[in-house]
Amino acid sequence: MPAVEVSRLLKGAPPVGKRQTLDEYRAAGGYEALRKGLGMTPEQITQAVIDSGVRGRGGAGFPAGRKWTFVPKNTGKPVYLAVNGDESEPGCFKDRQIMERVPHLLIEGAILACRAIGAQTAYIYVRGEYPSCIGNLEAAVEEARAAGILGSDVLGSGWRCDVWVHSGAGAYICGEETGMLSSIEGGRGYPRIKPPFPAVEGLWRSPTIINNVETIANVTLIVRDGADAWKSAGDADTPGTRLVGISGHVVRPCHVEIDPAKTTLRELIYDHAGGIWKGRKLKAVIPGGSSVPVLPATQIDVPFTYGAVKAAGSLAGAAGVIVMDDTTCMVDALLNLMEFYHHESCGQCTPCREGTGWLEKLVRRIWSGGGKPEDIALLDRVADTVGGAGAGKTICFLADSAVMPTKSFLKHFRADFERAVAEGGSPVWKARASRRKPAAHAGAR
Repeated sequence: MPAVEVSRLLKGAPPVGKRQTLDEYRAAGGYEALRKGLGMTPEQITQAVIDSGVRGRGGAGFPAGRKWTFVPKNTGKPVYLAVNGDESEPGCFKDRQIMERVPHLLIEGAILACRAIGAQTAYIYVRGEYPSCIGNLEAAVEEARAAGILGSDVLGSGWRCDVWVHSGAGAYICGEETGMLSSIEGGRGYPRIKPPFPAVEGLWRSPTIINNVETIANVTLIVRDGADAWKSAGDADTPGTRLVGISGHVVRPCHVEIDPAKTTLRELIYDHAGGIWKGRKLKAVIPGGSSVPVLPATQIDVPFTYGAVKAAGSLAGAAGVIVMDDTTCMVDALLNLMEFYHHESCGQCTPCREGTGWLEKLVRRIWSGGGKPEDIALLDRVADTVGGAGAGKTICFLADSAVMPTKSFLKHFRADFERAVAEGGSPVWKARASRRKPAAHAGAR
């Protein structure tokens, strides 16, 4: 069966590296959803989003419309919208497609979301390593201001709303929602203890709704086409389309927009991405970005919905599919992840600050030939001490993001770790070590 790619969010999008201008966006029906939304009450917009069932596309999958209802009424404080475009999860690059290529779709969704929650200001927080996204969004915002779409009189409605693009701080932890708020305020990206949740006390201690880029872009389509039309793709568990990025050991690393209920992980890998490179076989896949559990090759015949991927033993997360072929040593792969999470810990919480370091040290010891048979069980126990899905031992998810890969790598690929211990290290480390051996002295006996 041929691969089927759905085109909603990226319909009419220019090629990668190009930006859809305001004139091009309007010619394709852009900002008609906003005109429609200006004739609706905030409650009607919110109800449309609730009826659509759209879930957060940043990884958590929380129903967006339900989150909007958490904003308290009549507090006397301003309300803000913060759009999370800090796409720094390893393996994820789907939000980039929206910000870089169809920025007006995101801006229109942000204005509609502001109207629904009673905000007049939205901040789009963009990963600092995405200069093209920042530049394209800023250009689109200026076009919208000049056209009267943003500012003191949105499309002649008498209602004020503005959008500001905020460059990220170059830290993974700023993608955590409250760390992002701290960064926007000009502080260090430290996650905050919850409660209070951002919907009650967010930016400058005022109510703030935080949604992912893809989630907000979908608001435009929901208001324009109606909830029923929007949820004609997907299923009750995961309505709507999903943008997915596929990378790693595939023939064609790519991004695709799919109907998640009608597309399996296998189809993403073999149909959309062309299969495993160099004629090799699949060994493992991480479905939702580096912080979710890994799946072995036997577990990929599942639809790419939240529920189906979870039932298989992982999470759809932020839809960053990372593929590993059968030559991959999983000790190498896990060390790469543990180096990342240890480096990116903000250091607030002891289990994360110290625990990610211990996880990295233990994996490195096994990788570099110094591992003992008991180190594998020790690695498992340390992971349990650091955190785990829903463990709640730290302020944010970073410790859990290190633990979930560790536990799942040991569960499915323990043999790779046992082999590294028995054979004096990972094949990659041994190859490097052999190249470092000094040449024998010419006069040596």
